[in-house]
Amino acid sequence: MSIPDERFFPYATGLAAQTVEKHQQPQDLIFYAGWFCPFVHRSWIALEEKGIPYQYKEVNPYKKENHFLEINPKGLVPAVEYKGKALYESLIICEFLEDAYPSYTPLLPSDPFERALVRLWVDFISKSVVPAFYRVIQAQDAEKQKAGLDEFNRVLRTLSEQVKGPYFLGDQFSLVDVALAPWVARDYVLQEHRGYTREAAGAGWKEYAERLENRESVLKTQSDKEHYEEIYDRFLRNEAQCEVAKATRSGSGLP
Repeated sequence: MSIPDERFFPYATGLAAQTVEKHQQPQDLIFYAGWFCPFVHRSWIALEEKGIPYQYKEVNPYKKENHFLEINPKGLVPAVEYKGKALYESLIICEFLEDAYPSYTPLLPSDPFERALVRLWVDFISKSVVPAFYRVIQAQDAEKQKAGLDEFNRVLRTLSEQVKGPYFLGDQFSLVDVALAPWVARDYVLQEHRGYTREAAGAGWKEYAERLENRESVLKTQSDKEHYEEIYDRFLRNEAQCEVAKATRSGSGLP
């Protein structure tokens, strides 16, 4: 869903690089990714949680191959190619993985009502939590930063009040956790530059966030912190030119 500005580090590092190396052999499922992107991170976490065989292909947003543009004319990651057919958008990919690989570790409960409830809270994350994150990080004056933090803490409290155990559904790591984890893994940017603390959103949120960021699938799909900082420095100055940053500046919905 997003691309960074030009002059960014071109490939995954750290634990993510090790994961990439393990997924270079051809498979029925090809995962077109960008190590930098939190929306990619969602789909990548889902792939690792489910244990699905996949081939990882890094997409340079400034040197896109024609084949990738045929898969996703928007030119944005993540995208997947499955037996010659293509899909894109992070949450749609996650849902597809559930349907296409039913014998692998589920991220949705079997009960129809519980499945619908998961989708409601995934929608809340997409429409409330994620936009609030970007409004805080891109706000330039102190008043807007404070208002953004107040909103961010409010939606995090609302979400954390529904957590039923170590993870959102209890013991099961679900699509709600997947949808949220990439921004938890990146909230140190707000802690270091916007005065955010997890405690301000409540003890329940702090404990839940710590479990998410330390989940193996989340850790093994992250690159070295220094390279994220190169990207988020532009968000902090409100100079980022990716589609998410543009949408946040204009006040429109995220792409």
